[in-house]
Amino acid sequence: MANGQWFPADWPERIRALADGTLEPVTPKRAATVMLLKDTDGGPVVHMLRRRVSMAFAGGAYAYPGGGVDPRDDDRHVRWAGPTRAWWAERLGVDETAAQAIVCAAVRETYEEAGVLLAGPTADSVVGDTTGADWEADRAALVGRETSFAEFLDRRGLVLRSDLLGAWTRWITPEFEPRRYDTWFFVAALPEGQRTRNASTEADRTVWIRPADAAASYDKGELLMMPPTIATLRQLAPCATAADALAVARGRDLTPVLAQARLEDGQVVLSWPGHDEFTKHIPTGGAPA
Repeated sequence: MANGQWFPADWPERIRALADGTLEPVTPKRAATVMLLKDTDGGPVVHMLRRRVSMAFAGGAYAYPGGGVDPRDDDRHVRWAGPTRAWWAERLGVDETAAQAIVCAAVRETYEEAGVLLAGPTADSVVGDTTGADWEADRAALVGRETSFAEFLDRRGLVLRSDLLGAWTRWITPEFEPRRYDTWFFVAALPEGQRTRNASTEADRTVWIRPADAAASYDKGELLMMPPTIATLRQLAPCATAADALAVARGRDLTPVLAQARLEDGQVVLSWPGHDEFTKHIPTGGAPA
């Protein structure tokens, strides 16, 4: 049985167009996604959502909460705790303004799509239960871009807890894709007292699953995933606890992973550096193998 690697039908045509110069790559947008972990007797489990099958991009694929940077995530007035913006800039390989925007996007999107908030009233505390009508109204205002994340934190008297995040990896959507993202993946532990829920309009279900089990289901063709998702699941599998994953994150290499396409022996070869399992050989006029 084939594995669950997501592969759009129009990729071979777009790859050839890129190779012959008739396709101009679009500039990727900054984005962030968070792998939420919680400890169980059987080891840590990760929170995943399944994108609605009806969606044009990666419909039916399993992924993590995340999304693009809101321009207002650059707001210098965001209430902040944990490592400084300068520290995050060095860690993420960007300037301080971009670093704040990326970290804010990670925290904001996790709240918008999973109802989990990595923030607290002080630098060493975190909010508990985030359910209820008032919290839902705030979440909806963020989703609708009626309020910025900075405004939300100010009104609630909260500070963003950047120390609750660990930067894990960075992937850039291939140059032949019409919608491209430069995505930083983070890891975080589910705060005590909070619980996830399917708050995303883009998902039709959510699961808590052991990374190794999710990877095994992908290998059997039971779960559809994009390369960055299955790659990070395999990397998380050896971690014994959520704290272990956060510790491992401190030493992770954040060199961007960008798919490469080349012509070789009459075929287009699609590969992701450092991830040989995703390599595809596309015969001229044929389907990927």
